[in-house]
Amino acid sequence: MHDDELLPALQPALVERVADRFRLLSDPTRLRIISELHASGELSVGEIVARIESSYATVSKQLALLRAHQTVARRREGTTAYYRIVDPSLDEVCRVVCKSLNDHWLNWGAELEASLPDR
Repeated sequence: MHDDELLPALQPALVERVADRFRLLSDPTRLRIISELHASGELSVGEIVARIESSYATVSKQLALLRAHQTVARRREGTTAYYRIVDPSLDEVCRVVCKSLNDHWLNWGAELEASLPDR
């Protein structure tokens, strides 16, 4: 989207749904889980626990929440549950947010450098 393209105002019911999505993505543990699933495609709960260095109970709770919001899906193989991302919009959301943060950090770094006294 270009700067000259305006978005219409969101309807109140949609505002609540958008806020719910941002709340879902606002938890660092859930973001670490999503990041690992993006990188690997599909992981078992145990693999996620090891990769994000969290407890099994915490990871299971967060995966259940992500699953309830239809963000991830579960596949069972014997006694092992595997999870994968099923919401294709997550990739774009992560890219947009990371690019924005990178741009802000670059600007902040340039401003900081300009404010340092000459040596």
